[in-house]
Parts: sequence; structure tokens; C-alpha cells
Amino acid sequence: MLLTLTASWIFAVGTTITDRVLADGQLRTIVMIGDGGANIGLLHIVHAAQINADITVLLHNNFLFGMTGGQCSGLSPVGFVTTTTMEGNIVPPLDICQLVQSCGAGFVARKFATDRDLADTLAEAIAHPGFALVEIAELCTAYGTRLNNLSGKRLKETVDRQGFQTGTLLRRCERNEFGLVYKENFSQAKAIPPEDFVPLRFRHNLTKRVGLIVSGTAGERVQSSARLLCQAAVMSGLHATQKNDNLVTQGSGFSLSEVVLSPEAILYTGIEAADGVIVVSEDGLKELKGQNVFEKLTQDALLIIDAELPLPTTQARVIRPALRRWASGKMAAATGLGLFLKHSKMFPIEAYTAAIKDSYQDKGDDTITALDEVLHEESI
Repeated sequence: MLLTLTASWIFAVGTTITDRVLADGQLRTIVMIGDGGANIGLLHIVHAAQINADITVLLHNNFLFGMTGGQCSGLSPVGFVTTTTMEGNIVPPLDICQLVQSCGAGFVARKFATDRDLADTLAEAIAHPGFALVEIAELCTAYGTRLNNLSGKRLKETVDRQGFQTGTLLRRCERNEFGLVYKENFSQAKAIPPEDFVPLRFRHNLTKRVGLIVSGTAGERVQSSARLLCQAAVMSGLHATQKNDNLVTQGSGFSLSEVVLSPEAILYTGIEAADGVIVVSEDGLKELKGQNVFEKLTQDALLIIDAELPLPTTQARVIRPALRRWASGKMAAATGLGLFLKHSKMFPIEAYTAAIKDSYQDKGDDTITALDEVLHEESI
């Protein structure tokens, strides 16, 4: 049994579908949410019900956002007093049970936390083969009871005043749950060879997995340059993965990519200690310092850092090219990755320039020119 808290929808649904398709299909997945998970994650609830994912959602409804200050939520009843509706809420609450029924849910119930048969209802929901939701009306002792003079009896009156039905509202098994439907339709599909997507044009020299981190400033093609490296690696017969990170504001601060390249299938995409790190701006340097990346580098690792940046403490071999002087900010990451290729000899630099050409067409000429200048610099 898998239990996820708050709105871990992608994890819950993805794990369940994977179990149905690739394992024995015995996993039972339960998602526990409150008003916040139901409101912020509303579209996830809708989609999980639409596809009939085999998960059970336990919605703990205390009619307000109890963990963040007692604010009004989309499930607050009319007249309910919260810290943001001190005169009483005037917006009708969402009937989440009615909503998921319209989206194709197979089992729906609305119960009170004090109901004697709540455990039986939960057991039935968990056993249901498909999407199930149980809304559990309960007291918020921090805000709900104090602001509304609520008790168990008055809690039931509050629900009744909204015109909401209680009990088990729906039982139906009209369609298979999504994992089984997916397996029936796609598990026997013919595998398409990777070379049909990205033709093999070069040969690699890697004998082991390599982890790279490239870090710079948002808007300077850090992540797109890492993507091109991955594309070049695949064209050379390697497996490649890329994980990106940046500020939620997107257009400011740091931008970072973690790239894993391997001659074998990559089953774990994390990088405990990088084999290579490329740092092209102050934003990128600050972010990696905060993650203690430099302290973890071994003597076998290579650190390429712009000459204008202060050098962090590290055991790694260091190269300090003037990347931002030879290439503009938007080409610094690409040239830094090219320089790593020159020293690591993982695969031909021609694969990387081919990837740049394929992606940018004529607009990639400036990047390739800057890359050539860096690679032919005698001091590096």
C-alpha cells in the first residue's frame, strides 16, 4: 500500500499506473488531502477521475485552510466564519463529490469523522477498482470550532444547510481503471529503435557513466545548451538524461542543468558527485555553492569556471577560460560544454556542432564560431 500526503498527485497516479503496467498490479494507493490539496490540486482530482486512475482520495474537509491561518477555502460553507470572512462566507462551496461524479469517478462518499461506519466506507473505497473519493467532514479545532461555535452536532447541521448529501453516493464499475486500459492498448506495441528518432552518426568513447552540471544565469541558454549536449550524445550512441532547475520567476536568477551520459541504460538520474562542472556566471556560482557541489568534487573531476569568477575551494582539476569574453552570455554555456568535450573526449566535438546546426540552423553559426575560438585557444 502506498500512502501520499497533500497533493502528491503525479507521484501517486504515476506509481499506480507503473505498478499496473510493469508489476503485479497489487499496489493500493491512497492520497490524503485537505482543503488546500482539494483547491490547489483541483484539476489533478478532475483528471485522475477522468482517466479512472486506481487511487483512493481521502479529503479531510474542515471547511477552511487550517494549517495556514484559518482562511476561507473553496469548500467553506455559506455563512462560515474564517479569518478572512469574519462576517461569514458569502460564496457557495464547491460540491467536490458531485464534481468527481461528473468526471467519471466510480466510488464517491461523503462521511463525518465521527460516523461509526467510516472504517467500512474507507475499506470499500480502497478496494474499489478505479478512482474513489471519500470526503470526510471534520472539525478544525484551531479555527473552525472557535470562530463558529462548532460541535459534532452542529457540524452535521452545517453540511445539511448546504444541501449536500451524505453517505455513500455512488458505486459503479462501468469501465476498467486506467492502468489496465493502458496495458491492454499499448503494452504489446512494437518498440521503435532509438536510431529511428535520432540517427547514429558518431561513435562515443565512454566506458562508464558521467555526470555533468552546468550552471549560469536564466535566459542565457544554459538548459538549451545542455539539451544540445544530450542530443549529441544520443547521436553518438549514448544514453542521456537531463534535469533542469531554475527560480520560479523563470526570467531571473540562476539556471542549472544536470546531465547524465552513459553507455548503459540510466536507471538513476541523480548526481552525488559530478565528473564535470561548468560555471559561467555569478548566479550559477552562488547556486552551486549553496548546494555544496564544489566540496564533493574529487581529484578526477574537471571544473570549468569563467576566469572572472572567484575560484571556490575544490579538489578538482580547474580550467579558467574567459568564456564570457570570447562568447556572449548566451553562448558561454555552450562553449563551456564544448571545452569539457575537448578534454574528456567522450565523443567527437563534431557531434556537438552537428546538434547545434540541427537545432539552430543558420542561427547556430555564431555559437559554433565562438566554440571554435575557445577550443583553439593555446592557453587551454
